[in-house]
Amino acid sequence: MAGEVRSDFPLFPLQLVALPGEPVPLHIFEDRYKAMMTRCLETGDEFGIIWMAEDGLREIGCACAIDRVLERLEDGRLNLLARGTRPFRVIERQSHLPYPAGVVEFVADHDGEPDPELAAVARTAYAELVRRATDREPGGDELGRMDAYEMAATVDFGPDAKQGLLELRSEEARLRLVTRLFRAAAKRLDLVDRAQERARSNGKVHLG
Repeated sequence: MAGEVRSDFPLFPLQLVALPGEPVPLHIFEDRYKAMMTRCLETGDEFGIIWMAEDGLREIGCACAIDRVLERLEDGRLNLLARGTRPFRVIERQSHLPYPAGVVEFVADHDGEPDPELAAVARTAYAELVRRATDREPGGDELGRMDAYEMAATVDFGPDAKQGLLELRSEEARLRLVTRLFRAAAKRLDLVDRAQERARSNGKVHLG
């Protein structure tokens, strides 16, 4: 529910940003995070990934639910697959539990349904990038159901871009941002293709 506040919420600072809907593979080896994941597995509760950037922890993070445990090692380490669920804001850090935790507020968007034309432009840019990068044609039904988070979760953007998406409280704003990101990624693919073509031609221009 929008505006829900939760205390004792497990917080997992990492050098990555998770998005709602994104699968996140994790290798758990520190005792405090083994305790955290054991608790989440017992209760079915979420935990929160917050980006540990070079200049400090971000305030906005993404809650995650554990999809499944992939492997349990004899020393207690875990390999598991989590999935992003919803964004939150850290209000206060707490230190009384055996793992990092805090008081968080789950945040909701300020606007309603986005402009269908804006969504169509973003999905077209996304489909073009997927075709260029993978030779796969996204299905119309699949594409029509995807929001900005779901499209961005399948592309390997850097943490700055993903954090920017996570901090926007408007689907229209997110659609505008992912459209720019998808088009920029497609341009980078063009540059790589041209560089590879020049390398194959030894710098010579082929006229036919």
